[in-house]
Amino acid sequence: MRMILSRRALPFLVLAACAAPAAAIAPEPAPPGAFITGVSSADARGTAAGIAMLKQGGTAMDAIAATLLALSVVEPQSSGIGGGGLLVYQPARGGAALTFDGREKAPAAATPTLFIGPDGKKLSYSQAVPGGTSVGVPGNIAMLALAHGKLGKLPWEALFQPAITLARDGYEMTPRMARAVAASAKTLKLTPEAAALFLNADGTPKPVGTRIVNAPLAKTLEAIAKGGPQAFYTGDTAKAIVTRVTTAPNNPSAMTLADMGAYQAKARPPVCATYRRHKICTMGPPSAGGIAVLAILKQLEGFDLARLGPDSPVSWHLLAESQRLAFADRSAYGGDSDFVPVPVAGLVADDYLKARGGLISATATMPKVTAGTPRGAAPRTPAPGGEVPSTTHFAAVDPAGNVASLTSTVEGGFGSSLVAGGMVLNNELTDFSFEPMADGAPVANRVQGGKRPRSSMSPSIVYDPQGRPLLAIGAAGGMTIPAQVAKAIIGVIDWKLPVGDAIGLPLIYVNQDVVVVEAGPQGEKLVPMIPALKALGHNVVSFPLPLKANGLERVPGGWRGGVDPRSEGFAAGF
Repeated sequence: MRMILSRRALPFLVLAACAAPAAAIAPEPAPPGAFITGVSSADARGTAAGIAMLKQGGTAMDAIAATLLALSVVEPQSSGIGGGGLLVYQPARGGAALTFDGREKAPAAATPTLFIGPDGKKLSYSQAVPGGTSVGVPGNIAMLALAHGKLGKLPWEALFQPAITLARDGYEMTPRMARAVAASAKTLKLTPEAAALFLNADGTPKPVGTRIVNAPLAKTLEAIAKGGPQAFYTGDTAKAIVTRVTTAPNNPSAMTLADMGAYQAKARPPVCATYRRHKICTMGPPSAGGIAVLAILKQLEGFDLARLGPDSPVSWHLLAESQRLAFADRSAYGGDSDFVPVPVAGLVADDYLKARGGLISATATMPKVTAGTPRGAAPRTPAPGGEVPSTTHFAAVDPAGNVASLTSTVEGGFGSSLVAGGMVLNNELTDFSFEPMADGAPVANRVQGGKRPRSSMSPSIVYDPQGRPLLAIGAAGGMTIPAQVAKAIIGVIDWKLPVGDAIGLPLIYVNQDVVVVEAGPQGEKLVPMIPALKALGHNVVSFPLPLKANGLERVPGGWRGGVDPRSEGFAAGF
């Protein structure tokens, strides 16, 4: 079967033709762009790394791991081995979906007042991010090792080879990365390692097209490839991370080698619910994003979105209202379930979400939205917890039918702006609520030693009414992620759009009862609806949103990839 590329081919992405097993091809004709096995990611070089594993006979797990490692090199502003991730995996043999938690952890010495200044007031985000205090113990390597041990086929060392080559031989800076460098130049210049990689000698940002060679990262990757995950959490790499964060020029951390050595990724139970006879499985705590996706969708089942369609302001009004309800629950109950009780079953129960959806009107906004009381919930005080728009998502499917959906992040653009061993270190601890108490009660997402911060990452797999995987989907963009994923699923299920077109739909996003309507090229059809949304009672603002989603959709004859037209995404398969 001929190689299919969902966007323009790049010179370095040359993949040999490969015949697919006849048994894997459905009898009905495949639409243009369909493939049997493939990868969708935010960068063509990450996609190429995953495809290389599939060419070698690897599973979707092998492909997704190689994609993450390659993106660590070429998309360091968004994700990497210095950060964490969440993985949802559907084995081809059937059975329940598997989910793996590689979320970063706070050092043991961290306290609820980590982000409270000497004056007793919480730090601003810009004060808290640069330096060591915001850095959590990275989880991606441990997560990959745990999942690969169960689901991989190729040798561990093979997964690293595309990333090592990119780091050692160099890669060209893309426009998106160059914009991120320019936005972070003031903090990148604070540490020599970061400045040497991404800035010119005079401190100005390196421009688009600059060839970036990251020999320290190549060395780090080689060490982990040969020594296994323990080479990351102990030894020279661990020492480099701890030294960097504890001697940072801003906000030095209390992280220790013991914190590094104690980190463990976890296999978690999936969180699943149905939407219009389609089962959706996603990530549970410490992610609150997947639960929010399920809530947004289930609360809308009582409305005929298919009839309304994407051109109706009412459709977008309903999506905004459902977000308000879901985000109120997220704020009240979201957190690390190893530390605080999270009523997961109650939050996704059909009867609870049907009742919550009954609060939504198609003709007016709800005057006030508060958290509900799901079964198993203890009284909670809602508290803010911000996430900035960075992160990356990618998906893979192999010829046997294994499906992987993984979201990875360093939180903000270039994370903490610290670099150790060539890797960008995350600022994930700023995903905790800065204020440990609200209305006299402890906040569920407060900082605690060894705790994982709440996340909006929402890697998901959608199944058709017959129980077969239909869609692997996820997004980047901080607290907009659940809205992006829910919108894309509605686009595919209700509006019968190909996954790429569903991802490309404009976004309406609710932030504390302010409705943000996406401006810019993708928002052209939504912005004219603002008067109608205001007439329904919404407080509307409009500006461009830094969105980025990727997905794979099963179609007759195989799969097709979807990438975000706002991004530099690339999907490929054979």
